[in-house]
Amino acid sequence: MKFGKLGVFTATDFMNAAQLTELASKVEGLGYSTLWYPEAFNYETFAVGGYLLSQSRKLIVASGIANIYARDATTAAMGHNSLNSLYGGRFVLGMGVSHAPLVSDLRGHSYQQPVATMRAYLDRMDQAWSAMNSTPASKQLVLAALGPNMSKLSAERTLGAFPYNITPDQVALSRAAMGGKGAVICEQKVCLCTDPVVARRAARAALAMYLPLPNYFKNWFRLGFDESDLKDGGSDRLMDAMVLWGDAASIKARLKEYFAKGADQVVIQPVRADGSPHPDYAALEALADLN
Repeated sequence: MKFGKLGVFTATDFMNAAQLTELASKVEGLGYSTLWYPEAFNYETFAVGGYLLSQSRKLIVASGIANIYARDATTAAMGHNSLNSLYGGRFVLGMGVSHAPLVSDLRGHSYQQPVATMRAYLDRMDQAWSAMNSTPASKQLVLAALGPNMSKLSAERTLGAFPYNITPDQVALSRAAMGGKGAVICEQKVCLCTDPVVARRAARAALAMYLPLPNYFKNWFRLGFDESDLKDGGSDRLMDAMVLWGDAASIKARLKEYFAKGADQVVIQPVRADGSPHPDYAALEALADLN
């Protein structure tokens, strides 16, 4: 699997069928190689993944990230095989352990130790493939990984790591844990806006759901932030790092830092300055020629 240099991430839960069709068409038409989508509060991951694949011809479609508590490992293995068989090997199953409140409160499951739980889940996927005599030639799996142990597991068992809400310094942390194996695929939010007040307001709205989650703020501390950056909706320093804002040229310069540090793919999440959850296609168009 060649992920390509640039991908796109956007919240698909707010889109109807026509808007999802437009999303796949525009992302593919602009030359982005991969479209990443979440599994959050509305669409089931394989259902929306299949729809996006059906609305594109060459685009790689990747779950970013499918919650392993949402389905057993056999279902995940079968879903992976189904979409890749039906759509020419263009599907990547990105998986993660999610967060305790979403697993316990929303789904009613008991949140377990993340790395051990993920390792056992991967083992059960392998067992399912073996039992059904359907082990794919290419297991197109990626793990949501921030800390060193999950990053190490991603390199050992999958195509690589998909760290989210990060800075370019994450690349070195991931590489050190992964031992030179696997792809490092880096999500980065951007806001095509030159007004700092407007841009930071949009950033705080986009980051509000993530600030209380330990998986994220513990990793921010690894990246050089501290407790003070979590106060009052997030410091300007944290917002400016999590959501790159400015004109296209300044955003491009900062995105290139990921490649300078060795990232395999940068996944652009275009945050709109007006607060709408829908993607900013103007930003995607302006950044598509990043070289």
